[in-house]
Amino acid sequence: MITFLCYEKCTTCQKAKKWLEEQNVTYTLRPIKEENPTAAELAEWVAKSGLPVKKFVNTSGLLYKSMGLKDKLPTMSNEEIFKLLATDGMLVKRPILITEKGVMPGFKAEEWQKLL
Repeated sequence: MITFLCYEKCTTCQKAKKWLEEQNVTYTLRPIKEENPTAAELAEWVAKSGLPVKKFVNTSGLLYKSMGLKDKLPTMSNEEIFKLLATDGMLVKRPILITEKGVMPGFKAEEWQKLL
């Protein structure tokens, strides 16, 4: 099963969705703002991705900037970051592709292709 987390208004998410459809990939769409990931899901995805937790943080978002997270994140534990991200899907980097082979935040076609 393939899950695709996105925010419909995000242009990168729109590109990723179009790419998935061009590849004839069947997926479950999960709107990240309405169905934000839980701390447990984020912990699992980070572990499965092999990436540092910071790669799952949306550093381009208005909420990230307004909360001053640039200065706070370096001193936070992974568990604290997971709990923070779970409070609002807009804090999570998107889109996210979740497959049996792995998890990848952000859209890079060549990386996503490896997970299909």
